[in-house]
Amino acid sequence: MTSFPLYAPSEEHQLLRETVRSLAEEKIAPRAAEIDETEEFPWDVYKDLVAAELHAVHIPEAYGGAGADALATVIVIEEIARACASTSLIPAVNKLGTVPLLLAGSEELKQRYLPPVARGEAMFSYALSEPEAGSDAASMKTRAVRDGDHYVLNGTKMWITNAGVSQFYTVMAVTDPSAGARGISAFVVEKDDPGVSFGPKEKKLGIKGSPTRQVILENVRIPAWRMIGEPGTGFKTALATLDHTRITIAAQAIGIAQGALDYAIGYVKERRQFGKRIADFQGVQFMLADMAMKLEAARQLTYAAAAKSELVMNGTPVDDLTFFSSAAKCAASDAAMEITTDAVQLLGGYGYTRDYPVERMMRDAKITQIYEGTNQIQRMVMARHLLK
Repeated sequence: MTSFPLYAPSEEHQLLRETVRSLAEEKIAPRAAEIDETEEFPWDVYKDLVAAELHAVHIPEAYGGAGADALATVIVIEEIARACASTSLIPAVNKLGTVPLLLAGSEELKQRYLPPVARGEAMFSYALSEPEAGSDAASMKTRAVRDGDHYVLNGTKMWITNAGVSQFYTVMAVTDPSAGARGISAFVVEKDDPGVSFGPKEKKLGIKGSPTRQVILENVRIPAWRMIGEPGTGFKTALATLDHTRITIAAQAIGIAQGALDYAIGYVKERRQFGKRIADFQGVQFMLADMAMKLEAARQLTYAAAAKSELVMNGTPVDDLTFFSSAAKCAASDAAMEITTDAVQLLGGYGYTRDYPVERMMRDAKITQIYEGTNQIQRMVMARHLLK
């Protein structure tokens, strides 16, 4: 594996954390329960993030963005998720949607689509999965047929985060059905392109403030210059993108887990049974110790993965980014599910009610084990790296 890069947060990273945490506690946390209950996208919170330039911090300065490195992006997502997992998907999905352009897009595409996202005028989603192509994404059926200097797209994408609220979409489609995964290409599709529509919002267990919908493409005619990279390179770009963005899901999981641990610690220090604080019982203390240990291990793995991601984005070859990003996402999401479940347990009956935030955190944590590749897929990815 690649020699270990330096990833310790700098003073600037610590100041960024303090800034994001302050905003999250003041503007986001008070809205989190309502966002979950109403299942509405939080446009007011989005405006707050835009005003603080925290909605798409990863976009390079050359395109009007903050130019934040991968670790800074992780910290932003982590701190927002500590307050509200749904809201943390704003910076996370903006990164997911735009990384294909950063990796493989033409300068024309970057100049056209990245500045509006940097300014907060548009969001960018990622459309890979289909009703019959989830973990097996290469079996997708969406087609893009060349017609002169245009492509015509037909198909249905499923489980698309922030679908309907995002203006732009990275869409993977088959351009050469005879070439398998090498026949898949990537395109930028706009919400307002004729023939683009959206399915109803999915009724979900968690992250309810982030709409998940089908993106339906019916004879969507787009100019050929909207292809990202060369024909047939779309699936390669999709996998390379996930190497970078699985780390943001790890960050989201860490943030959710931290929020649950923080709340549980506060609760057990106040709650009294049998004449003393339940925090004084050794069994409770051992639970807290295990929760914190798993969380910190996942955090350090995620930060190490972020450092490797930054090296790759800057042109330095790293042969184990895929392993580290899968490991970080898998470890962090598994830890988040365990930690949030234990937080509910520590609150007892209160933890099971919506009057307290840990049940929402537990529901939100579950998706981090599923999207951007299930944790079973992550284990396959890691094993292949070890055995190659």
